Amino acid sequence: MRSPMLPLDSTSRSVDRLTTPPSTGVQRSFDDLGMPLAEVTFCVLDLETTGSSPNDCSITEIGAVKVRGGECLGTFHTLVNPGCAVPPEITVLTGITHAMLYRAPRIESVLPALLEWMGGAVFVGHNVRFDQSFLDAALVRTGRPRIANRTLDTCALARRLVRDEVPNCKLGTLASRLRLDHQPSHRALDDALATTDLLHVLIERAAGLGVTGLDDLLMLPKLGGHADLAKLRLTERLPRAPGVYLFRGHQGEVLYVGKATDLRSRVRSYFSSDTRRKVDALIRETAQFEHRVCANTLDATVRELRLIHQHRPRYNQQFRRVDQAAYVTLTTDAFPRLTVVRTPSAKALVHLGPLPSTRVARLVVEAIETAVPLRRCRARVGANGRDGMCTSAQLGVASCPCSGAIERDAYAPLVERVVRGIEHEPDLLLEPLRDRMLTLARQERFEEAADMRDRAEALASALRRQRRIDALRDTGAMRVRVPGNGGVDLHCGCLVRSWPEGADPDTELPFETARQPDGATGGPRVPLARAVADEVHAVSSWLQANAVRIELLATDVGFAELLPAVPSFSARPSRMLKPNT
Repeated sequence: MRSPMLPLDSTSRSVDRLTTPPSTGVQRSFDDLGMPLAEVTFCVLDLETTGSSPNDCSITEIGAVKVRGGECLGTFHTLVNPGCAVPPEITVLTGITHAMLYRAPRIESVLPALLEWMGGAVFVGHNVRFDQSFLDAALVRTGRPRIANRTLDTCALARRLVRDEVPNCKLGTLASRLRLDHQPSHRALDDALATTDLLHVLIERAAGLGVTGLDDLLMLPKLGGHADLAKLRLTERLPRAPGVYLFRGHQGEVLYVGKATDLRSRVRSYFSSDTRRKVDALIRETAQFEHRVCANTLDATVRELRLIHQHRPRYNQQFRRVDQAAYVTLTTDAFPRLTVVRTPSAKALVHLGPLPSTRVARLVVEAIETAVPLRRCRARVGANGRDGMCTSAQLGVASCPCSGAIERDAYAPLVERVVRGIEHEPDLLLEPLRDRMLTLARQERFEEAADMRDRAEALASALRRQRRIDALRDTGAMRVRVPGNGGVDLHCGCLVRSWPEGADPDTELPFETARQPDGATGGPRVPLARAVADEVHAVSSWLQANAVRIELLATDVGFAELLPAVPSFSARPSRMLKPNT
């Protein structure tokens, strides 16, 4: 019987520029690789039956082989009385006759011994779903639960690893072409022995792709027929830990940056049956993978953001265009108006942003101007005014101080309403939009109602994001811990230090201290840059997701949101301001 080649110490030629390479002689943790294949117990099982339907047909023979590390631990073989006649075509195929089964035990008495013998071994079969379906049907008929062992299909694994070497993946063909020690004969034990030989050959082939653990072997049959499947070997150094990963091209350029709670599983998932052309193109252009193990999931999220902002990878859609951010500000003129700017001034009466684009910013401006009739014209307001009102004022949707139709004392309450609505009382802006939307819907002006809904949702999303960012900026220094996920030090909402579970934050910092982005400090009136705002929002999302488990270890001030909630105007999650993921 062949012994599998299990290279537990194999290394990848991929370059890990973000981590210190492992020193010579240091073996990686088995937790990083999953259970090594040399330690896995496989139960290779084959059944002979009276037909192909598990509901209408019965088992006539069971053969099984238990192996670990290439060594046979034992075999299990028995004929089974099906309680019915064996069809002639089955007798011709297998040689099993009714006379052979007459004194054989019934399946009810065989199952307990079989299940005890299998134990928790990985259930292996050639077209394992067929064998599992008959066993499950027999278990259900005898009042027992279905088999719960992990399963591995050598037929599917052969399609992945040797399909180009054989005309088909039938067990007989594979045994002949690969010159296995045992040849199948349509008898259960012979077929199980042949399948065992095949399993060992396939494990040898899988080792060439960097498959060294059980989890990777079980995933391999599910991988799509990717032309660059050989690049899977580049991922063999990836650990099972939270962190960030980079796809690099042949010139060293960063193609894509991502984060994961399990780096190994996440990167290998790109080789699965994902049919998106974008993923196929990404894998084709990738020459190496890099990774950085992080202390916890927040550390990984923040580092992902910073790497995207630094490299601007062309396969990353989110957070890449930090220079396209826009802000809505209320000017400090005698008669203030709303403007959309790229670089806001701290002197503005109020600001909202950063927003992902000028398109979203204009939608927010339209929403506020619909709720409050601020002036919309850009003309300078003179001392004597001008003849005629602007178009918006003539339509009755805006004030027109430039014509002298409204005085400063009458205009001031409108400005105050906008400031209060953005800072503390969102209903002052959102309720008029809701009323207008419902009115349009009752009048069956559904397209206009949908447009009003989109404006309201854009404004509500911007207000929610702004509120979460401002709440963290006001907290100053804060130290929190999430049981099982380490802890972090925050300053004005930015990550400045992180540590894994079990480490002392003051004396044991195995990871590089996270850098605090520029522009994170300052009073709440100072608008944040897009890159910093993305990071603070990511921190806020992490705190919200772990709110019931967070332990607050130290803080300069309390952290709680006492303002009224901002309602949602969309039945689906807003795509305008999608939270960091």
